[in-house]
Amino acid sequence: MQAAFVDIGESKNVFLHIKDIIPKQSNETGNKNESFENINIERIIKNGMNILVQIQKDSYQSKGAKASTHIKISGRYAVLIPNVDFVTASTKIEDKEEISRLKTIVKKSKIDNTGIIIRTSAMYKGEEEILEDIKFLNSKWKEINKTFQKSNISENCNPFLIYKNYSVLEKLLIDLIDKNINKIIVNNVEMKKYTENFLKQLKNTSVDIEVKKDYIFRSDINKQLKKAEDRKIWLKCGGFITIDKTEALTAIDVNTGKYIGKDNNNNNMIYNVNKEATVEIAKQIRLRDIGGIIIIDYVDMNEDNKKKIMELWIECIKKDRSKIQLVDFTPLNLLEITRKHMWSQ
Repeated sequence: MQAAFVDIGESKNVFLHIKDIIPKQSNETGNKNESFENINIERIIKNGMNILVQIQKDSYQSKGAKASTHIKISGRYAVLIPNVDFVTASTKIEDKEEISRLKTIVKKSKIDNTGIIIRTSAMYKGEEEILEDIKFLNSKWKEINKTFQKSNISENCNPFLIYKNYSVLEKLLIDLIDKNINKIIVNNVEMKKYTENFLKQLKNTSVDIEVKKDYIFRSDINKQLKKAEDRKIWLKCGGFITIDKTEALTAIDVNTGKYIGKDNNNNNMIYNVNKEATVEIAKQIRLRDIGGIIIIDYVDMNEDNKKKIMELWIECIKKDRSKIQLVDFTPLNLLEITRKHMWSQ
């Protein structure tokens, strides 16, 4: 298997594959293209040794969590990766001049043997703000590493939590605070104080925070939440999609349903259903935070319409803050996508 099972102090050990242990060979593909046949994991990982890991994927049903020794510490404008040496930018930043400017800024504060990924939120931000964020990440990594090194000195050290990543609320605030948000509604005073204090850490005091008790029940949010749990989602045209999650992947099926089209052109009818389904699927995977392998079974369509659907997906992906890889249609005409969970860490 070329893998180890690591005791992290929970009821179930976490899975650690060899590709998540050896140093990354590329900042673009990681270790995906590497061959591990000549590497013996037993020479790298020994029974009883202390090892620093980060949870990459939560446990699901009978499957345990997945871990990696490739640590990533996320900030507002950057992600710090210890034990590598590169500076790269999010693929969603398309302005080459801006990429060059950001890389120049980041290199001023990058310490040796650490990599930096520049996040999309850093676009057109001031030098001081970005450097302050990286300074915070550097100090956080020093704290983590110092605590881990101390544990190596002590004998029979039990597994323990060194660092807990941001909560769902904190991660949302970090990711969305630069999206021209001017008001946040919370349902109690305690949450208001918590949100205000965290925004102060982000050096943002311009957002108005309003308390509205039972707001979730007095708005249509509850309906939307219930809809996000439904297996079957109807489309405006009369078609529908079904979403079925398994341990290995998520299967999404597109059906014409009640839709019969407005003309006798079968290709147009099928494309209209598949087009509307694509927009809805992109929305649903964001709402449900569906990650891993996603397989979409569209209503069979011709090659020209497949290309149009792929182009539409490229536009839909831009709205998702998570990393999505659009693979291609398989020989069985199933569209394969991979997406990284937003809230698994």
